[in-house]
Amino acid sequence: MTVQIDKVKLLREKTSAGFIDCKNALIKTNGDIEKAVEELRKKGLAVAAKRSGKVAKEGCVASYIHLGGKIGVLLEVNCETDFVAKNEQFQQFVKDVAMQVAASNPQYLKIEDVPEEVKNKEKEILAAQSPDKPPQILEKMLSGKLNKFYQEVCLLEQPFIKDDKIKIKDYLNSIIGKIGENIMIRRFTRYQLGEEI
Repeated sequence: MTVQIDKVKLLREKTSAGFIDCKNALIKTNGDIEKAVEELRKKGLAVAAKRSGKVAKEGCVASYIHLGGKIGVLLEVNCETDFVAKNEQFQQFVKDVAMQVAASNPQYLKIEDVPEEVKNKEKEILAAQSPDKPPQILEKMLSGKLNKFYQEVCLLEQPFIKDDKIKIKDYLNSIIGKIGENIMIRRFTRYQLGEEI
């Protein structure tokens, strides 16, 4: 199958993937842009899974100060090599994540970091809002509402501020797929002027 160059350009704009990767994804999906985006995301996930066991001790600690100096973020992102730590795509990813933390104020990195007592308290509050629902319906409602809660408080679950169709974890996996190294967001701290201690 021959792929039109403008479709490859469009796919590159949407995903920032390499020319050959975009071309191959379009060939595999018979020129369907949306399916090609999905194919590239799957490829990123596959690479991410393969690299997840690799030690990531390099990287950087970055800071971001929001306009007016009212919000500041310190963020550590790790990768496998010093070479990648200086890579433009890696640096852009770090900057984007720092901006995400400033804008969305996550409390935790991932779902597993949310303490059990916080999860249980949230379930209790959500259950109290629908006391007359049958248990099986309540369970489904709780699951959906808990996922919404996780999207608010867990950085990796949050919709990316620059593209709300993907989560931060999807953005991370796409960067791992492009760069070909294990990359992990290790920790972050957000400061807000006048915030109560």
